[in-house]
Amino acid sequence: MTSAARKTQPIATFFHVHLVSDSTGETLNAMLKATASQFAAAKPLEHIYALIRSRAQMEKTLAEIEASPGLVLYTVINPELRRLLEIRCSELQTPAISVLDPLLHAFTDYLGLETTLRAGAQHELNDAYFKRIGALDYTLSHDDGQMTWDLETADVVLVGVSRTSKTPTCMYLANRGIKAANIPLVPTSEPPPELFTLRKPLVIGLVASPERLSQIRESRLGGLNAGDAVEDYSDLDLIRQEVLRAKRLCTKYRWPMIDVTRKSVEETAAAILTKLSARQNQ
Repeated sequence: MTSAARKTQPIATFFHVHLVSDSTGETLNAMLKATASQFAAAKPLEHIYALIRSRAQMEKTLAEIEASPGLVLYTVINPELRRLLEIRCSELQTPAISVLDPLLHAFTDYLGLETTLRAGAQHELNDAYFKRIGALDYTLSHDDGQMTWDLETADVVLVGVSRTSKTPTCMYLANRGIKAANIPLVPTSEPPPELFTLRKPLVIGLVASPERLSQIRESRLGGLNAGDAVEDYSDLDLIRQEVLRAKRLCTKYRWPMIDVTRKSVEETAAAILTKLSARQNQ
């Protein structure tokens, strides 16, 4: 790196962030990441305090906040514990933000209903929880072309050439309660015949630029020396043929396509969820 480049590169600013939750803290963690990502030069040092449901636990948490002052984000339902946290943070002149309050107030005003005030309500062992566990089990057993005879029970089936993030996208969807299967499109064989007779699942093709796929495949292979098969796997011209074949297949069967070249797994999954929602609302 040149000295000029070093001068223009922002110096990272490290700061403490305390995530205080009476549940698992997943909500706080997600909101912190979404917010901190908008500040490239800011690097949060996370302190996580999960399942804080007693005064003794809160007192210990406050002692750690005092030892490393910084932002405090919290989701605490118990009024006594909330008050204790807010008063002590005020004394320490430390910003304390209840991240769910604006949403809860908006829901209350719109629905005309009071909140239930249950800590960790989103993690109860209810139907939604078991649906998510069932979706994860289904996705694991239908990964990479497995159990094609059972594809009709899927919510979505992803098809695509190698390294289009089919498996991680399916796992992300499963965590949202979506039963997702995936079928690899390989140049040496035809897709399973069951794929072409599906009625219930939404079949979606994942595509990417051949140049990007070639880079990813070369990186994955690293220093392996397995002969022509390996060279063919990352050969740009052959990949172009693979991608073209995949696009023609999707066009023939009118399967929607998503270009994942510049998309994260989360962005690809969001696009799939949008398509699923639109289909269900037809």
